[in-house]
Amino acid sequence: MLSQRRSTAAARRFFNRAIGTNGVPERIAIDQSGANLASLQSLNAILKFTGTGRIIDIIQSKYLNKMVEQDHRFIKKITRPMLGFKAFYSAAATLTGIEVAYMIRKGQLGQNGMSRFKQFAALAG
Repeated sequence: MLSQRRSTAAARRFFNRAIGTNGVPERIAIDQSGANLASLQSLNAILKFTGTGRIIDIIQSKYLNKMVEQDHRFIKKITRPMLGFKAFYSAAATLTGIEVAYMIRKGQLGQNGMSRFKQFAALAG
């Protein structure tokens, strides 16, 4: 997720949105970010006091997310020659487009049986 700041409030919003969409996970592997740790600890406190779910196990390791991070190498390869972005909005729009193109190429959009062009045309229209 692209964000302008890596703050505790931004991490809390991200985890709330992810949990609202996918449910409460058993464990989460994060890097050494203090913002992620603080937001998950506050989320665990809320889960503990409300009694609505189980507590999330927090695993802090810089090595466990390597396979997930490897999926983003293609973005770095494309954006490196661009010499950066001038505005956050243009960065977000460009990176979203690159992600969608690779999702179509990898067949991750869930529209099986459609050609890549038809998937692109359906998204563009």
